[in-house]
Amino acid sequence: MKAAIYIRVSTNKEEQKQSLKNQEELFMNLITEKGWDLYDIYLDIQSGTKTKKRPQLKRMIEDAKNNKFDIILAKELSRLARNGQLSYEIRNLAENRGIHILTLDGAIDTLTGNTQMFGLYAWMYEQESQRTSDRVKSALSVRAKNGKFKGSNPPYGYCVENGHLKIRDDFSPNVVRRIFNSYLSGQGFDSIARELLEENIPTPSIVAGKKNATSIWHGSSVRKILENMHYIGDLVQQRETTISVTTEKRKKNNPADYVVIESAHKAIISKDDFYLAQQLMSERKRKRPNVKRHLFSNIAFCADCGKSMHYKSGRRGYICGTFNKHGRTQCSNHHIEEIDLIEGIQISINQMRSNLNLESVQRDINKKITKDMKRDQKRLDKVFKEIESLKNDKTAALRLKIRGEISDEEYKMLIDDNSVQITELNEEKVTLEKRLLHQRQNEGFQKLIQQIQEFIQNPVLDEKMVHKLIERIEIKEDGSPRIYYRFSDPYMSSFFAQ
Repeated sequence: MKAAIYIRVSTNKEEQKQSLKNQEELFMNLITEKGWDLYDIYLDIQSGTKTKKRPQLKRMIEDAKNNKFDIILAKELSRLARNGQLSYEIRNLAENRGIHILTLDGAIDTLTGNTQMFGLYAWMYEQESQRTSDRVKSALSVRAKNGKFKGSNPPYGYCVENGHLKIRDDFSPNVVRRIFNSYLSGQGFDSIARELLEENIPTPSIVAGKKNATSIWHGSSVRKILENMHYIGDLVQQRETTISVTTEKRKKNNPADYVVIESAHKAIISKDDFYLAQQLMSERKRKRPNVKRHLFSNIAFCADCGKSMHYKSGRRGYICGTFNKHGRTQCSNHHIEEIDLIEGIQISINQMRSNLNLESVQRDINKKITKDMKRDQKRLDKVFKEIESLKNDKTAALRLKIRGEISDEEYKMLIDDNSVQITELNEEKVTLEKRLLHQRQNEGFQKLIQQIQEFIQNPVLDEKMVHKLIERIEIKEDGSPRIYYRFSDPYMSSFFAQ
């Protein structure tokens, strides 16, 4: 049988690293003793209550769905899951796919039909995790009531010292004051964000040193600062909590349950200015009317940044969405009037109609398709053989590792190289299969003619006709369009490309 080994530890500490080695050695000995083959080792360093942050468990579940192995080996059920629902999900998946589960503590062994205690163990592990979670929440609540900040990142303009918020000794507190002053002077969220972006003011995520930090200010970032009560010196915590230990979802607490400590730290903004800003935001809130869709909404994009084009009634056409939102520091306007775009499409379609009347065009397309189909099918057959050969090499390397005939480093080098080659071949395989599928759609050419003739007979470019004929329009910096027609066969695009 092919065995999948699942190993999980909660942290990356040194003692846990030793646990990893010990577990791996136990599993290797078992596999050798049973005469099984090792399919793969799945290793997660994370809590056992949730799957969201356990990529290897998710990968193992996907592999199980595809019947890539015959048995799952784990130290104990809690290594797989401390969540009763997740435990049963894994068990049911294994049963439906004919996959066994074996734990080294002897509690679960589906090879011998030993599953009677499954539910009890799953319940015990979940209750243990819930008690731990409750203790952590209780400690955080005490910490909050003592006036200590418990968030992962302090508000923009503050740092944390000895558990308390302190005004930073840099530019950021003045940025907070500027945001409030600008808003109270009548500016909107996006307008303030655009000014900060144009002046290269570091964003909250950059100041916090986040891995996914962005240098772009958004209106939502400005609003978040304007709504944050920490800036008047009050510490407000426990505004939301996890629903349970078994889910990543969080729920907002009732405001009456917030932990609020007044004057817990120095204020950056006066209470008068803060509450005036809240009043203005409430007054400016309005129910947005249904946004009017324009002819090329969701089909016209900026050729440089790739964002959607925004219709501006004052300019009777479209401009780059990035330019509209963030200004010229991020992109240029790429402006085109709607009437010019409609005229350009009409001219383009009429030109195609003239070309389509040439019989030689159709013959050339058919000839090219036939030639390329033979070439692509030949290459696809070769790719299948190469993938199968590499998979056999991978299995052989795993067996060598089990027998100790190659070192861990040699095994890793073999597998890494093998995996890269398989990934590249699989990507090529998908591309070839898609291309062959398009090539086999013989009705594509006739469909194109039909759609164009339909437009010629009734030259009204309404929303329905636009989406029937056109897949995407890219507007270049000089305002000229690049049109991608919705042809079923890619070869026709090469004959009628803009």
